[in-house]
Amino acid sequence: MRPTSAHMIHDLDATGLLCPLPVLKARKRLQALAVGERLRMRADDPAAVIDVPHFCAQSGHLLIENLQDGDVQVYLIEKAG
Repeated sequence: MRPTSAHMIHDLDATGLLCPLPVLKARKRLQALAVGERLRMRADDPAAVIDVPHFCAQSGHLLIENLQDGDVQVYLIEKAG
């Protein structure tokens, strides 16, 4: 059985990119997704810890998870309507 679009998770590797590029790339990828789809983004920019939650709050997207994986932060963002 194929998952519905609400269960689809897309990946974005933003490691090596500095502010504001991780958020700009996340915004662009989210624009292409359907409401309810999720974006898993990996970033190692120290500013992303502040920028990504702020971006989600301002744009209305849901920051579902924020994990630390060594030197990389992993964000799971659900596209809002």
